[in-house]
Amino acid sequence: MRYILFLSLPLYALDQWSKQLILRFIDPDQPRILVSGFFSLVNVTNTGAAFGSFRNNNTFFIAISLIALLIVVVLLVRRRARNIWRDVSLALLLAGILGNLTDRLLFGHVIDFLLFDLHVPYAHPWPAFNVADSCISIAVVLFLIQSLWKEKHPAATGT
Repeated sequence: MRYILFLSLPLYALDQWSKQLILRFIDPDQPRILVSGFFSLVNVTNTGAAFGSFRNNNTFFIAISLIALLIVVVLLVRRRARNIWRDVSLALLLAGILGNLTDRLLFGHVIDFLLFDLHVPYAHPWPAFNVADSCISIAVVLFLIQSLWKEKHPAATGT
């Protein structure tokens, strides 16, 4: 429960607060360039999933998000053994799911606003994203690290 209070809820609040600022101060047609050629704040709507895939499926993504939300909450609340990697990953995932689900319910789409241009093929620029997307991405990386760690150190539990 402490991961929900001290990680998920503050990150969810940051996600929603930052999106409100973007809606208020960034015009969709006028990005705000912060680092020329590298980083801008934009106001982009996304009716699909990652990288804008599967557009115009808001109802489907609401349903998937609600199912994922229920599973993550149950896993976080019903802990068996203490595993910080798992709990932090789930808390980040919870914040991300809540952030993007709130957008879908309130606006019918997700608000993306962080735009980086990495100047590499297939990522020029990188698709816009938000705090919730970052939480989900970091959660996935932590899950992968935990899985690889378990494979190499099967006797290590509770770390």
